[in-house]
Amino acid sequence: MADHDVEPASMAAVKREIRRRIAKHPEIEGHGLNIYPMMDMMTILLVFMVMQFASSSASAITQSDELRIPYSTSEIDMGEATPIQISRNAIVVDGETVLELRNGLVDPSQKQGGGTGFLITPLFREMGRIRDLQKLIEQRTPSRPFKGEVQIVADQRTPFRTMSEVIYTLGQTEFSNIRFVTNKTGELGGGPR
Repeated sequence: MADHDVEPASMAAVKREIRRRIAKHPEIEGHGLNIYPMMDMMTILLVFMVMQFASSSASAITQSDELRIPYSTSEIDMGEATPIQISRNAIVVDGETVLELRNGLVDPSQKQGGGTGFLITPLFREMGRIRDLQKLIEQRTPSRPFKGEVQIVADQRTPFRTMSEVIYTLGQTEFSNIRFVTNKTGELGGGPR
């Protein structure tokens, strides 16, 4: 048979040959962008922004060597919220001491998961009790809805770890509207904002 006598391939034969050749060479996998670390970073930035820009007024705050409130020029006013005071030696919720601190740090035995845990058990219980009470009030008085608002009065030397643990615990008890009390004058004797 001469070369010019070769019959053209049918369409089915051509498709079969294409599929066979594609199967020999696996498809190149694309490398996509992993957005989860970026979402974590945005969450951290959000917490940082809340800490930087939120401030509130508190009338019954007495500064001392154990509690020095940081300075801010913000003009935001705070409405009704559950006060949480973090000094160098204690966490106080609504005037009641919930937990003793050691040089601003939470004892690992007071956290779920020990030293690496973030949930402060005594604070979780107390904030859960306050949440339940506020939700009960909301049921009986619809004009006073539960907003999950807290105002944190923290010593300016409070370790970041302690602040993170407090914020995490508040989030676990549905208190997500967090404001930080700051000192407008920047002096120890100045009034809080």
